[in-house]
Amino acid sequence: MEEQKALSLRGKVYQSIKENILSGKYGSGVELRENTLAEELGVSRTPVREALRQLGLEGLVEIIPNKGAHVVGITDKDVKDIYMIRSYLEGLSARWATKNISNTQLNELEEIILLSEFNLKKSQNDQMVKLDGRFHHILYQASDSRMLEHVMSDFHRYVQHARASSVATKDRAEKSVEEHKAILEAIKEKDEDLAEKLANEHILNVMKNLHKQGYKEY
Repeated sequence: MEEQKALSLRGKVYQSIKENILSGKYGSGVELRENTLAEELGVSRTPVREALRQLGLEGLVEIIPNKGAHVVGITDKDVKDIYMIRSYLEGLSARWATKNISNTQLNELEEIILLSEFNLKKSQNDQMVKLDGRFHHILYQASDSRMLEHVMSDFHRYVQHARASSVATKDRAEKSVEEHKAILEAIKEKDEDLAEKLANEHILNVMKNLHKQGYKEY
């Protein structure tokens, strides 16, 4: 039981620090002091140290002997690479979802689009980002592939800033909703080829918009 609690605590500390890096709370170059993080999270230094080691292996943190740990974060090139990979995997996700999606999931996607249109009129950008994420997560779930869902969900977390930027303008937000509607229609029509093509193009359009937003690697 104690071992399970320790594992659970380590996992929570790791996830908390990781999310703060990916969200930008801990910016690139920021020093991550074990004492400060332990106090902030209300834990001892041990789970913090273990979390930093894991984040170091993932490339989000750089640990220099006698100098401590610093945030590396996600670079513009990382974002570009992730979106390029996503452009292929989103298409695959939509293709598989076309074959496996349930009526409940179809109804959820319909509701998300309606809510997106409502929030678009009110310029609720935060809600638009959440709804965009939810739309894609349902597609991942509908693909009926645990591996694909896991990979794509991780990618979503890694590009939080970019995702927010991608719907920051009303014009792009409107186009994004229209693209979602087209993907959903293709899925409802059981057109796997079209669903894959539209999902692929959707992510490529996001990449083009990120270039306009100033991401250097695009």
